[in-house]
Amino acid sequence: MRVLAVASEAYPLVKTGGLADVVGALPAALATEGIDVTTLLPGYPAVMQAVGDAPVVLTLSDRFGPARLRRAQVGALDLLALEAPHLFDRAGNPYAAPGGGDWPDNGERFAALGLAAAEAATALGVQAMHAHDWQAGLAGAYLRHLAPRQVPTVFTIHNLAFQGQFPAALFPRLGLPGEAWSTEGVEYFGSLGFLKAGLWYADRITTVSPSYAAEIRTPAGGMGLDGLLRGRAAVVSGILNGLDDAAWDPATDPALAERFSLAAPGPRAANKPALQGHFGLLPDPAAPLFAFVGRLAWQKGMDLILEALPALLEAGGQLAILGTGEPALEARCRAVAAAHPGRVGAAIGFDEALARLCYGGADAVLVPSRFEPCGLAQLCALRYGAPPIVARTGGLADTVIDANEAALAAGCASGLQFPPGDAAALAGALGHAAALITDAAAWSRIRANAMRCDVSWRRSAARYAALFREVARAA
Repeated sequence: MRVLAVASEAYPLVKTGGLADVVGALPAALATEGIDVTTLLPGYPAVMQAVGDAPVVLTLSDRFGPARLRRAQVGALDLLALEAPHLFDRAGNPYAAPGGGDWPDNGERFAALGLAAAEAATALGVQAMHAHDWQAGLAGAYLRHLAPRQVPTVFTIHNLAFQGQFPAALFPRLGLPGEAWSTEGVEYFGSLGFLKAGLWYADRITTVSPSYAAEIRTPAGGMGLDGLLRGRAAVVSGILNGLDDAAWDPATDPALAERFSLAAPGPRAANKPALQGHFGLLPDPAAPLFAFVGRLAWQKGMDLILEALPALLEAGGQLAILGTGEPALEARCRAVAAAHPGRVGAAIGFDEALARLCYGGADAVLVPSRFEPCGLAQLCALRYGAPPIVARTGGLADTVIDANEAALAAGCASGLQFPPGDAAALAGALGHAAALITDAAAWSRIRANAMRCDVSWRRSAARYAALFREVARAA
């Protein structure tokens, strides 16, 4: 079966977040299920450099200016690059200029991506289309209203907080019929809603964990779209993200001071002093070492960590912070590191090799998100034997078994959970974790459970494959 995936980023070509990891890794996993995926990406400089002078397979309509598709095999990706230099050949990241602020023509840029997806899906004869997040949200609308052949669509929400809303004045530029400007179309409270359109026109809707699929159908978690999602509940499901377990393997990872595995965990201990040295922490093998890797943002709960820091320090712990994000939080992280030399270290920025050392060297990884559709950090932490301390929300709740009395007695705990948004509860979890870490036998069991977790794409790829076949049969 042939499927066209359409997204705004894919690892390793272009990445701003977890979306890229999913789009980059899922095709290889689906191939083992008999699904051949072709991936359509905007022609950013890195993408066009990767495809080079690959053949042009389709010249597209020029509604948003001259555009064509080049096709090439790039690593594991069968890649279609949307060559439209006036839209995508720019410095900066995919969505924002180098000086900050969204590109003012993002509406046109990603409408062009949706139109290209619809034209490619019909021209290439695929049996289904898989559209990711708001940037691909208009693909279903173009298929429904303008395509000569209908192709069933699966739309995946990676984060409902990013909705792609644009002024109504953009609608006439799209070339869609007037009937599409409706609550049963692309209109969303007087604006043009890309994500809303994706949800409305999709044959099936998925999101990246079962718990998040339930949360987004509530007023508290639906961010204004809960009514639509409740109305379409019969076609909404949650499929957990996975991890490329070949790329993320502590037995082969060159970023680690020492490599290790579930079968041979002993060398892992050498990564702790390496991590302490990098962050300027005291070389104390007995100190519980906690790490945070991610965006310094309200959603990710960095402020909760800072509020709970006294409890961490009182328990004799150390904290390594790696990330970039909101300037105020960056400044606070630098300040606490300066105030607690040897106990707290902060590296503001992102360094994948250092992130891997955090996962492989920390005793535990903190993932205190206020909401988290799936989460990548906790999957990496499980894989690398750093039991995660997570907020009980979204994919975090689905992937980590809390070290409560029952789980400890049953021998199945793989981390700790606490209620989201509760700094006092996080402080309690840190104290509990510190006590468990100092009990070497208890923490070794929890660490082994973490490493036994199947965080690969295998089971989730099978679910996606079944879903694609289901929508193709129903078409």
